Amino acid sequence: MLMPYLAGYLAGPLGLAAWAVGLVLGVRNFSQQGMFIVGGTLADRLGYKPLIVAGCLLRTAGFGLLVVADSLPAMLIASAATGFAGALFNPAVRAYLAADAGDRRVEAFATFNVFYQAGILLGPLAGMALLAFDFRVTAAAAAGVFAVLTVAQLLALPRHRAEPAAQPSSVLDDWRSVVANRGFLLFALAMIGSYVLSFQVYLALPLQAAVLRPGNETALVAAVFVVSGLIAVGGQLRITRWFSDRWGPRRSLVVGLLVLAAAFVPLAVVPDGGRFGTAAAVAALLVSSALLALGSAAVFPFEMDTVVALSGDRLVATHYGFYNTVVGVGILAGNVATGSLIGAARAAGLAELVWLGLTAIGLVSAAALYLLMRDGGKLAPSTPLTASEP
Repeated sequence: MLMPYLAGYLAGPLGLAAWAVGLVLGVRNFSQQGMFIVGGTLADRLGYKPLIVAGCLLRTAGFGLLVVADSLPAMLIASAATGFAGALFNPAVRAYLAADAGDRRVEAFATFNVFYQAGILLGPLAGMALLAFDFRVTAAAAAGVFAVLTVAQLLALPRHRAEPAAQPSSVLDDWRSVVANRGFLLFALAMIGSYVLSFQVYLALPLQAAVLRPGNETALVAAVFVVSGLIAVGGQLRITRWFSDRWGPRRSLVVGLLVLAAAFVPLAVVPDGGRFGTAAAVAALLVSSALLALGSAAVFPFEMDTVVALSGDRLVATHYGFYNTVVGVGILAGNVATGSLIGAARAAGLAELVWLGLTAIGLVSAAALYLLMRDGGKLAPSTPLTASEP
């Protein structure tokens, strides 16, 4: 609802310099991605519900501060609060869901992703409507939403905490245990490519829209997000069922990564309007966004379930926190590399190299995941999907 428009508000009405805008957004990203391990550790030690409630409350405060903040220090505090809030509740939510779902984890994560993607689709649309009044109205509305969520979670969410360890351990001991989990660590590294590719709906695809429709790309970017959101919201459960029935839980991860890799092939074939015309280039962009949504929907439930399986049902939230931190660093590095490649490829008149490079990332990740499964069965088998399709 709010975050897609923060940069414009900082640079526009507040008049912050470009470096200050980057600093605010960077602090927000680091306070979430860099602190996931902290949130996961606290969730395993204090219980999942307290961290979910605390995260919602902190995000309420962060959005509330954005209503009144008019200076760089205040904006930095507000952005850090909203980011760290996500670090608090995200690992706890996933661990809570995994514990509560039992043998139906894959279906539970698929259902979770339906609502998550619905929020991604509808939130920015609601924020855009509220921006007609003022950014501060949008911030106040976002704070109100999280205030309601805080109260609802506090009153309605049953308490649920991790199984106590056989022997008490320190935080550092827990972190050493996670890092020493070789299968889990290799899985996290292999899955970085999946996140780098999925994130291109926010980076490379909007930049491509600007190339195809310079000065008038807003409608095309909106179409990209609508296509992506509709596939995720409308097809997630059916996609999960179909992949599970056809390939099984573990192989579905590899196939899903191959779909993500294939998502950039249309753009490699039609990298601009000069080859087959603008209409063909726009169609390639929309097909790419659809394939990205399909691949992401295929991967997510099995990915989340595999993290639980590799944790051995111990320190689940800590594993989720560490996992998110690893892929967060990977996304940062991948985005820097992708942005640099986009600039260099366009300057050289070889725009298709960007899309071929992204395809290669997907193929390497899929191959790494396949080798993990083949060599000694490093990935523990996932729980079966037993629920009927709606």
